[in-house]
Amino acid sequence: MVFKRLLGSLGVGGPTVDTVLDPAPARPGSALTGQVHLRGGNADFDIDHITLELVARVEAEHEEGESEGAVVFDRFTVGGGFRLVEGEERSVPFSVALPWETPITELYGQGLGIVLGVRTELSVAGAKDKGDLDQLNIAPLPAQEAILEALGQLGFGFKSADLEYGHIRGTGQQLPFYQEIELTPAPQYTGQVNEIELTFLSNPGGLEVILEADKRSGFLSEGHDTVTRFTVGHHDVRDWNTEVDGWIRQLVEHRASYGSHGAHDGYGHHGHEEHHHGGHRSGPGVGTAVAAGAAGLAVGVVGGMVAAEVVDEVGDFFEGDEEEE
Repeated sequence: MVFKRLLGSLGVGGPTVDTVLDPAPARPGSALTGQVHLRGGNADFDIDHITLELVARVEAEHEEGESEGAVVFDRFTVGGGFRLVEGEERSVPFSVALPWETPITELYGQGLGIVLGVRTELSVAGAKDKGDLDQLNIAPLPAQEAILEALGQLGFGFKSADLEYGHIRGTGQQLPFYQEIELTPAPQYTGQVNEIELTFLSNPGGLEVILEADKRSGFLSEGHDTVTRFTVGHHDVRDWNTEVDGWIRQLVEHRASYGSHGAHDGYGHHGHEEHHHGGHRSGPGVGTAVAAGAAGLAVGVVGGMVAAEVVDEVGDFFEGDEEEE
């Protein structure tokens, strides 16, 4: 265990904390379980509450360009109301329900470059201190996994994944950001689209699937990207390859119709009401090809090099976040 000292304002004899998440990846809408281990300091302390914060690294686009920052997207009080005596060791188990829209961070054990964390906050004698920050791994729901599997079998390649600050109009989105999974087109769509962007918005009743086709260069490139949206149940049994291929064909046809007639799709731009969606950073993203080989979403990049890059960036995020506290 790595205990991290909190409440430095109380001196070097303050309590320490180590939050340990259960090892199996959690899933959106499911329980996140683990234990908060406390170790008493050189005096007795009254623990008012123990709070867990879910933190995500999110990109925001604005007039000056693009920036990244940490966004807290949920908080849970998991304990408190007790005295931690001098030198005492105590463990507080917890089980909290993750938001249904919690982004997925991995597919078949391969990281996607999405950075989520769980930060522990202690409140002692009215003073709050945020310390322990642990990486959070989220596996896809069955329907999400089936759709990604189908895309891989249809020949689409994984390019990158990120979290975008803002709201997708016309959806039931609850969190202040959404996840985009960027895919290179399958061979049969080469020349028709440069990139497909996929967003899942899960809720207790099912899954909204938002697909977006990029803008093409040339005289028809002005205006918004084309968006289509579909709804599926969490445990639907379908011929997913045929279903997903039909979605892509509809998206491509919709896009061609939009380009020919200048009509805008009925769902609105896959951006936000208050934040303009101005495109993506150039070059490979943080998660480029991290899932190479997973579900067939491969783009031929050496996985080890990219995985090391992601690990470095994850570490930088957590260390930087802690240094700011």
